[in-house]
Amino acid sequence: MQKTSISSIHVSDAEKNLHGALLLDVRTPAEYEEAHIEGSVLHPLTGLDVDRVKSLAGSKGGCFVICRSGNRAKQAAEMLSSAGVESIHILDGGMQAWESAGLPVTRGSKTMSLERQVRIAAGALVFTGAALGYFVNPAWIGLSAFVGAGLVFAGITDTCGMGMIIARMPWNNRRPRGTCCAN
Repeated sequence: MQKTSISSIHVSDAEKNLHGALLLDVRTPAEYEEAHIEGSVLHPLTGLDVDRVKSLAGSKGGCFVICRSGNRAKQAAEMLSSAGVESIHILDGGMQAWESAGLPVTRGSKTMSLERQVRIAAGALVFTGAALGYFVNPAWIGLSAFVGAGLVFAGITDTCGMGMIIARMPWNNRRPRGTCCAN
């Protein structure tokens, strides 16, 4: 078995090398519907079928993994590498960098980003814990402490449990029209 490689690639270099490669978008269906690179296929990280991706990437000239900023793409790349997918490239900066560079995207309906949803949920939980702790029982302050500890953990590990849960919510998993390869 040949050794797999994972590399990070800048958008200016990626644009030149995308032809003939598998463009794998690992964001949520809602994020994909809002904007995606033409020709990319959707396989959300939350339900990534590595065997299916491996078969799609088989005869292609590499696999470019795309997410919003690059963090989920790194996780997906590790999973794909472990499954034996060869020549994996992570789009450095993700869709944010792609759009900032003025490169073409296919647009659909506007949605709220996963990061924004996490900030709203965390803020709501912290506020609720503080309010209940003040008005009902001081033990409720533990809710705010728990969320704060979770945010510190997410910052240190670059993994967000709340984000993974929210990504699985029904409003984030509507299937965009015309996605042929979503799991």
